[in-house]
Formats: sequence, structure tokens, C-alpha cells
Amino acid sequence: MKDAAAALLAWYDEHRRQLPWRAAPGLRPEPYHVWLSEIMLQQTTVATVGPYFADFIRRWPRVEDLAAAALDQVLHAWQGLGYYARARNLHKCAQTLAREHGGRFPETEAALRLLPGIGAYTAAAIAAIAFDVPATVVDGNVERVVARLFAVAEPLPGCKPKLRELAATLTPRQRAGDFAQAAMDLGATVCTARQAFCQRCPLAALCAARRNGVAAELPRRDPKPARPTRYGIAFWAVRDDGAVLLRRRVESGLLGGMIEVPSTAWRERPWQVGEAEALAPVAAAWRLLPGQVEHTFTHFHLVLQVLAGVAAGASPADGFWCRPADFAGQALPTVMKKLCRHGLAAGTPRRSRSRRLSAAPASDTMPPHAARGGKTARG
Repeated sequence: MKDAAAALLAWYDEHRRQLPWRAAPGLRPEPYHVWLSEIMLQQTTVATVGPYFADFIRRWPRVEDLAAAALDQVLHAWQGLGYYARARNLHKCAQTLAREHGGRFPETEAALRLLPGIGAYTAAAIAAIAFDVPATVVDGNVERVVARLFAVAEPLPGCKPKLRELAATLTPRQRAGDFAQAAMDLGATVCTARQAFCQRCPLAALCAARRNGVAAELPRRDPKPARPTRYGIAFWAVRDDGAVLLRRRVESGLLGGMIEVPSTAWRERPWQVGEAEALAPVAAAWRLLPGQVEHTFTHFHLVLQVLAGVAAGASPADGFWCRPADFAGQALPTVMKKLCRHGLAAGTPRRSRSRRLSAAPASDTMPPHAARGGKTARG
């Protein structure tokens, strides 16, 4: 398949995308830019990443600058990109590079994989693009190109190892970084998920799927399992001066290290509001707000109802008070921003209108079902 590599590189020299993190033709890429863009691009589109990348480079021009930043600053700048474990690992990786490598990236896949947050794909991408190591880089776009080029009928994700093996047969010894980016560009602009524009493809003469008339059918995918729904009750606790109780989530797990409105655990069965009283973070006369907050993560759909009350007594050790005017300065993920909008729209709770949970009628429970739909938001 040497002809495929040569044809694709010739096409890339003429049609390469101009992206903020890419070096101009003939110039060596900046490893920091390659790494940062690859971490940001995981599960996210190029159009979305562009402004975030520019903002990060403006704030932290060098990896040492990112290492010296506070984690809260990094999480706040990451808001909207989702998968916040990436931001935490990004910060850890920057600190490791600054502390143990003098701010320089290792040049081999094996050494790169020892860094926090860098797996097989990212290590290959950095090695190939930044250092022109003949590493095989396989993202979703490349999988699609390879599946069609070789007419791989087995469905994803089971055929991933096979696609990687086939991609390795295409990777040239020279210009491996350009080849990797060329394959990504081809999948993003010509051999797309919605349509294969074979008349514009430099690999059309070599493509088995085109010859067999099945390009539009590939790659095949196993059916996705149904996304389950989880339920919770959030506590919109307001102080007399209007400040709202917030807290930081634990570092590990979903939304780790982010700021949240306190809530019950998120579980598969609906909560009864009476159950939640023992879990409230502060004493208050709670009332159930009308409506609910919904948010879709990658693996589950979340439905939250909100109990509001004026806080009485001592504040919890793991919480802090924040005025709504200062919310913008907090690392609030999308679901928590929705909760804040919901709470603010209801107005400031008043003691005279509040009621105890214990007095709530049995009908005040989380609904056993929740409407699906809306834009999927990556937590």
C-alpha cells in the first residue's frame, strides 16, 4: 500500500486544513501545541476546540506556565469541553513535564505513555506529528478511512485491533506526522461519516469498499445499549444575604474536582423527597421547586429535582457560600450551570413560604420517567 501513502501525502500537500495547532508546511510542530490539541480533541470537534486552544495558549504559552497554574484555573478554562478528567490529567502531565523533563516532551511512544493522561493514541499522535516518528495514529476518522479502503465488514468496536493493524501497513517511514494528519483530514472532509465523496478521494482507485459499492455502509457498528436514566435531588440552599451553598466534588470520578450544587447521590431509581431530608447539607425549611433539571452524559441521562430553602445553622465543612454574581468565576460544569439557572429562576426562598420535607405529600416524589431528547452535553 505504498501507493496509498504517496497519493494521500500528495493530496494533503494541496488540501491540508489550516488549524491553529498545526505548524506551517516545512516547519517543525510545537510538541506542546500537538499535545494540548490532541487532549482537547478527544470526544470533541475541531470547531469546538479552536477557541479553547487559543485561550489556553494565551493564558499559558508554555507547558511550564500551565504547570504553574492552579487546578481551579485550568478546570474553569476547560468548562464546556467536558470529560473533566482530561483537564485534571492535562494539569498533572504539565507538572510532570516541568518537574521531571525540564518542560520537554519525550520523543518516543513508550516514554510518552508514562505521562499522566497519555494513552496509546495520544502517544502515537505526539510521536508522529511532533517528532516524525513512524507511529500509527488511529482516531475515528482514520478508522473510517481504513474500514472503507480495505472493505472491513466486521462492526466497530470489535474490529478496532484489525483496523489498527491495517493502518500500520499504510504508515510510511518518512513524513509519518503528515501522513497521520492527512488521514484525519481525509476522514473529516472527504471520506465522512455521512457520505463518502469518492469522486474527490485520492484513494478512490485503491478503495475496496468503492469497488464493491458498499462505502456508504462502512464502517458498521454494533448497536449501542440503551442509555439508562439516573435520578437525584439537589439542594438549593440560600443564605440570608443571597449567597448560595456550593461545594467541590471529589477529585476522582465524574466531574472530579469541579464545583457543584450539593445533591443526593445519582441513582437508578427515583428519590422520594422525604428520603432526602436526612442528606441535606444544611438545616432549612425546604420546598420542592416546580420542574426539573435534565442533562445527558455519555453513559447515562440525569434527572434532578431541586429543593430550595433558606439555610439555618452552621455551614457544612465541605461547602462554601457564593453570591450568584460570582458564579462565573467558579468551575461549574454544564449540568451545574443548568441547576443554578433553575434555582435563580425560582427566586430567593423565603422562610414564610417554606415547608418541611416531613410534611410533603406522598405525591412529591421524583417522577418514574423522564423525557429524553435535547442536545447531549458532555459532562
